[in-house]
Amino acid sequence: MKKEEKTKQTCEKIVHAATIEFGSRSYDAVSLNAICGKYQIAKGLIYHNFKNKDELYLYCVKKSFEKLMSYMEEGKEEAKTAREEIRIFLERREVFFAENPYDRNIFFNVMLYPAEHLKEALFGVMERYDAYIRKQYRHLLSKIRLREGISMEMAVEYLSLFQNMYNGYYQNKASRTGDFSRFIEEHNLKISELLDIIDRKSTRLNSSSRFIEEHNLKISELLDIILYGISTEEKGS
Repeated sequence: MKKEEKTKQTCEKIVHAATIEFGSRSYDAVSLNAICGKYQIAKGLIYHNFKNKDELYLYCVKKSFEKLMSYMEEGKEEAKTAREEIRIFLERREVFFAENPYDRNIFFNVMLYPAEHLKEALFGVMERYDAYIRKQYRHLLSKIRLREGISMEMAVEYLSLFQNMYNGYYQNKASRTGDFSRFIEEHNLKISELLDIIDRKSTRLNSSSRFIEEHNLKISELLDIILYGISTEEKGS
């Protein structure tokens, strides 16, 4: 095996182990010693590939966010209406989180409990994700007629502001209770309810968690209110 290939495999093994650990507990609760002992990785190999725990964590965070965005793009379907666009978007995100629980936990830990000394770097990752979401908003808004006096950028800003206010509410709620697992459970329960509402069906997606769903149900309700406020009707209706 060539040296480059071996180095790549070693790095992938380290990142895989670290993703499981960071996706199972908080940043502060993870140690490089624990990763080395549990996954039989020499500490020297970690320091050969990453300067320290911070650098390894940030790499895992970036990979998790990139993995989510790639998944959303690969499974994109062409929706006929804005409502269907919301349903497809949230459904894809729900499936990703269900299939990748460690990436899901890293995602929400960054959103809710960013490590204080890494906030600037983590905000950089979140800004790239926000840019992706804004791109999806533009695609969504292209399917509706905006009210007179409301431009595409104004509408995008409105949606972004509303989402940030909503996320801030849940950040505050989670920080008060400190119950991260319940937060995830409620979120996932509401996703199923949300998809039922959008599809007008009584069947529900199987979901093991309850927080992610409350989060997305409310987002959908808010988006409906916002879309009603900034549009006249969906194109083609």
